[in-house]
Amino acid sequence: MTTSSTAGSGAPDSGDIAAAGSVDTAAGEGSSRSVDPARARQKRPLIQPAPLETHGPARVISLCNQKGGVGKTTSTINLGAALAEFGRRVLLVDFDPQGALSVGLGMQPHQLEQTTYNLLMERSVSIDEVLLKTSVPGMDLLPSNIDLSAAEVQLVNEVAREQSLARLLAPVLGDYDFVLIDCQPSLGLLTVNALTASHGVIIPLECEFFSLRGVALLIDTIEKVRQRLNPDLRLEGILATMYDGRTLHGREVYGRVLEAFGDKVFDTVIARTVRFPETTVAGEPITTWAPSSNGAIAYRELAMEVLSRS
Repeated sequence: MTTSSTAGSGAPDSGDIAAAGSVDTAAGEGSSRSVDPARARQKRPLIQPAPLETHGPARVISLCNQKGGVGKTTSTINLGAALAEFGRRVLLVDFDPQGALSVGLGMQPHQLEQTTYNLLMERSVSIDEVLLKTSVPGMDLLPSNIDLSAAEVQLVNEVAREQSLARLLAPVLGDYDFVLIDCQPSLGLLTVNALTASHGVIIPLECEFFSLRGVALLIDTIEKVRQRLNPDLRLEGILATMYDGRTLHGREVYGRVLEAFGDKVFDTVIARTVRFPETTVAGEPITTWAPSSNGAIAYRELAMEVLSRS
């Protein structure tokens, strides 16, 4: 299999991705990858980010995958917290009606009077009325709850409905260095809004066969948004999550991801750990809950990669 070109939009050919999804899960030991490709891979050097004297305008990045349970919310929280550790001002946008991002930062979404739904649907509501401070210095949140599920239907009749989120974020982009949008697990109108408002997309991808198979559809959606709505949109990178290099299946899938996406795959790999569920209960990022853990170190390395690509 040949590595896809990353020229132009930065999106690999969907045919290569579909082929990558055809992992032979019944492969015998003779065809196995005996070497962990995540460890053997040639990695680019990480550079400690320099401090900033001024902030903004923000780079907007959506974390997107139509499959649920792949680490989107965990990655949004912890990447944001790691960027804030490096002195960047960060805004997290909970754009999922399940409100998992808000819960993961210690909020109670059902008790919130103003959320991203009110911002989208009520012209009288300003972003300052919805904005919340988090426990991480330099990191703010636009929370969400189940009310946002109604917005997808109500936005259908709006003029320029795909640009609704971009219009709302425009007044505060100068106050932040990064805006990270946690998308819902679908490719509906809310996700299209997030992609239209973004400069880049990070795809968290669980190193599991069925997760890989759905990436082609997501890449097609990103490409359509780039062509029709947002020519500045590009694929920031693929983030391997929930990786277990001890299993043949994990090594096989990660190897296929590297073959399909090449340099678009972040060097950083997020391994499985019990620490991440613990942080959800604690309502804080792993960088503060378990600052010396492998998970915290991994997200700091990811933050350095994101800064180097921005």
